[in-house]
Amino acid sequence: MELSIRKLEESDWETLVDMWNGWDDWKGNNPTKDFLPENGTGGYIVEKNGKAVVAGFLYTTNSKTCWIEWVVSDKKYRGKDRKQAIAMLIQGMESVAKASGYSIVFSIGRNKGLIESFKDLGYNVDKNSSHEIIKAI
Repeated sequence: MELSIRKLEESDWETLVDMWNGWDDWKGNNPTKDFLPENGTGGYIVEKNGKAVVAGFLYTTNSKTCWIEWVVSDKKYRGKDRKQAIAMLIQGMESVAKASGYSIVFSIGRNKGLIESFKDLGYNVDKNSSHEIIKAI
Protein backbone atom coordinates (compact mmCIF):
# COMPACT_ATOMS: atom_id res chain seq x y z
CA MET A 1 0.00 0.00 0.00
CA GLU A 2 1.09 3.52 -0.71
CA LEU A 3 1.77 6.34 1.68
CA SER A 4 -1.07 8.83 2.09
CA ILE A 5 -1.36 12.23 3.72
CA ARG A 6 -4.37 13.81 5.39
CA LYS A 7 -5.32 16.61 7.77
CA LEU A 8 -5.13 15.78 11.46
CA GLU A 9 -8.35 15.02 13.32
CA GLU A 10 -9.20 15.18 17.01
CA SER A 11 -9.06 11.37 17.13
CA ASP A 12 -5.33 11.47 16.20
CA TRP A 13 -4.28 13.09 19.46
CA GLU A 14 -3.36 9.90 21.37
CA THR A 15 -1.39 8.66 18.34
CA LEU A 16 0.60 11.91 18.32
CA VAL A 17 1.28 11.67 22.07
CA ASP A 18 2.42 8.05 21.64
CA MET A 19 4.79 9.09 18.85
CA TRP A 20 6.27 11.94 20.91
CA ASN A 21 6.65 9.66 23.93
CA GLY A 22 8.56 7.18 21.77
CA TRP A 23 11.49 9.59 21.62
CA ASP A 24 13.60 10.04 24.78
CA ASP A 25 14.00 13.80 24.22
CA TRP A 26 10.24 14.29 24.06
CA LYS A 27 8.96 11.66 26.49
CA GLY A 28 6.43 13.45 28.68
CA ASN A 29 7.31 16.79 27.09
CA ASN A 30 4.97 16.89 24.15
CA PRO A 31 3.23 20.19 23.42
CA THR A 32 -0.23 20.72 24.79
CA LYS A 33 -3.16 21.08 22.42
CA ASP A 34 -3.50 24.79 23.18
CA PHE A 35 0.11 25.32 22.07
CA LEU A 36 -0.66 23.86 18.65
CA PRO A 37 -2.58 25.30 15.72
CA GLU A 38 -6.31 24.59 15.74
CA ASN A 39 -6.04 23.03 19.20
CA GLY A 40 -3.99 20.08 17.96
CA THR A 41 -5.67 19.51 14.61
CA GLY A 42 -3.83 22.15 12.55
CA GLY A 43 -1.43 19.76 10.94
CA TYR A 44 -1.06 16.73 8.73
CA ILE A 45 -0.26 13.06 9.13
CA VAL A 46 1.28 10.59 6.72
CA GLU A 47 0.07 7.00 7.04
CA LYS A 48 0.78 3.65 5.49
CA ASN A 49 -1.94 1.03 5.69
CA GLY A 50 -3.76 3.20 8.23
CA LYS A 51 -0.70 3.34 10.53
CA ALA A 52 0.80 6.72 11.39
CA VAL A 53 4.35 7.20 10.12
CA VAL A 54 4.99 10.94 10.59
CA ALA A 55 2.98 14.05 11.49
CA GLY A 56 3.56 17.76 11.87
CA PHE A 57 1.87 21.11 12.34
CA LEU A 58 1.50 24.16 10.14
CA TYR A 59 1.29 27.48 11.98
CA THR A 60 -0.08 30.34 9.90
CA THR A 61 0.58 34.05 10.42
CA ASN A 62 -0.71 37.40 9.21
CA SER A 63 2.41 37.75 7.07
CA LYS A 64 3.48 35.75 4.01
CA THR A 65 5.34 33.35 6.32
CA CYS A 66 4.08 30.12 7.84
CA TRP A 67 5.86 27.71 10.13
CA ILE A 68 6.26 23.92 10.13
CA GLU A 69 6.82 22.59 13.62
CA TRP A 70 6.46 19.66 16.02
CA VAL A 71 7.24 17.12 13.33
CA VAL A 72 7.28 13.67 14.89
CA SER A 73 7.60 10.18 13.51
CA ASP A 74 6.83 6.75 14.87
CA LYS A 75 10.25 5.69 16.16
CA LYS A 76 9.27 2.03 15.77
CA TYR A 77 8.40 2.39 12.07
CA ARG A 78 11.05 0.54 10.08
CA GLY A 79 9.69 0.91 6.54
CA LYS A 80 12.20 1.73 3.83
CA ASP A 81 9.92 4.61 2.85
CA ARG A 82 10.40 6.54 6.12
CA LYS A 83 12.38 9.32 4.42
CA GLN A 84 9.78 9.44 1.63
CA ALA A 85 7.03 9.82 4.27
CA ILE A 86 8.85 12.76 5.87
CA ALA A 87 9.29 14.39 2.46
CA MET A 88 5.58 13.82 1.70
CA LEU A 89 4.63 15.55 4.95
CA ILE A 90 6.86 18.57 4.37
CA GLN A 91 5.88 18.92 0.72
CA GLY A 92 2.20 18.45 1.58
CA MET A 93 2.35 21.29 4.09
CA GLU A 94 4.26 23.41 1.56
CA SER A 95 1.45 22.86 -0.95
CA VAL A 96 -1.18 23.89 1.57
CA ALA A 97 0.86 26.97 2.48
CA LYS A 98 1.34 27.99 -1.15
CA ALA A 99 -2.35 27.47 -1.95
CA SER A 100 -3.17 29.66 1.07
CA GLY A 101 -1.03 32.54 -0.22
CA TYR A 102 2.14 32.03 1.81
CA SER A 103 5.50 32.51 0.12
CA ILE A 104 7.91 31.49 2.89
CA VAL A 105 7.97 28.37 5.05
CA PHE A 106 10.01 28.49 8.26
CA SER A 107 10.97 25.72 10.68
CA ILE A 108 13.22 25.12 13.67
CA GLY A 109 14.80 21.75 14.29
CA ARG A 110 17.52 19.84 16.03
CA ASN A 111 17.00 16.30 14.76
CA LYS A 112 19.77 15.64 12.24
CA GLY A 113 17.66 13.33 10.08
CA LEU A 114 14.83 15.83 9.87
CA ILE A 115 17.25 18.65 9.08
CA GLU A 116 18.70 16.55 6.26
CA SER A 117 15.18 15.97 4.91
CA PHE A 118 14.59 19.73 4.83
CA LYS A 119 17.96 20.23 3.09
CA ASP A 120 17.09 17.57 0.51
CA LEU A 121 13.92 19.54 -0.28
CA GLY A 122 15.85 22.76 -0.94
CA TYR A 123 15.58 24.45 2.46
CA ASN A 124 18.37 26.74 3.63
CA VAL A 125 19.73 25.54 6.98
CA ASP A 126 21.53 28.17 9.03
CA LYS A 127 25.05 27.10 10.02
CA ASN A 128 24.65 28.64 13.50
CA SER A 129 22.57 26.97 16.17
CA SER A 130 19.42 28.65 17.43
CA HIS A 131 17.46 28.24 20.61
CA GLU A 132 13.73 28.22 21.10
CA ILE A 133 12.84 31.00 23.50
CA ILE A 134 9.44 30.53 25.11
CA LYS A 135 7.61 32.11 28.02
CA ALA A 136 4.13 31.24 29.24
CA ILE A 137 2.36 34.49 30.07
